[in-house]
Amino acid sequence: MIILHHVPQTRSFRVLWFLHEAGLEHELRYHSFAGKALRDPAFLALSPAGRVPAVEVDGGTLFESAAILEYLVETRAPALGRAPGHAERGRYLEWLHYGETIAQHLAQLTFHHIVLRPEDRSPVVQRLESLRLHRTLEGIEAALDDRDWILPGGFSAADVMIGSSTDLARRFVRLDTLPRVAAWHARLTARPGYRAALAADGRAELYLHDFYGDANG
Repeated sequence: MIILHHVPQTRSFRVLWFLHEAGLEHELRYHSFAGKALRDPAFLALSPAGRVPAVEVDGGTLFESAAILEYLVETRAPALGRAPGHAERGRYLEWLHYGETIAQHLAQLTFHHIVLRPEDRSPVVQRLESLRLHRTLEGIEAALDDRDWILPGGFSAADVMIGSSTDLARRFVRLDTLPRVAAWHARLTARPGYRAALAADGRAELYLHDFYGDANG
């Protein structure tokens, strides 16, 4: 049994989505930013930074989302990855980890739009990070060309990884200037795996509004 430690609307959604895409049996352990649960010594033994996701699997624990997806692909869902020696292996790994490039700007925007008190927020930082976030999505726009998925060979865990970050990015930048990204996002969010994960995600406690900013000011 795979146990996923999860907080709604966070990086752990990537793993939740993947589990549904791969049809892997799992148990969800919900946590919250409220209180001290993520700082409890028992949780820190699973995730030393006190963050999600953390996965208990095969008698051990993994706590980085890209590492979790790589491991689960290799051990349980090879069709959703690209094995060593595959012509798309390099691009697959590149896009899988690009999800974190997107997420670092999401983290800054979340902090400045949501976590900080209004009087402590910086409009300059908000605008700069929105522009930087938009540029990361421009990279996806260019790569998609006329394909349905990020790799020519079809849907993969890389789509889940960058797709989950893009799903959050639309709260800070508008996708209407990125038609390929917008169409790809629509295909992703129509997938049964995404819909099942969204239904299991849990009660929102972080992003309470649909939109917080705009890359063009």
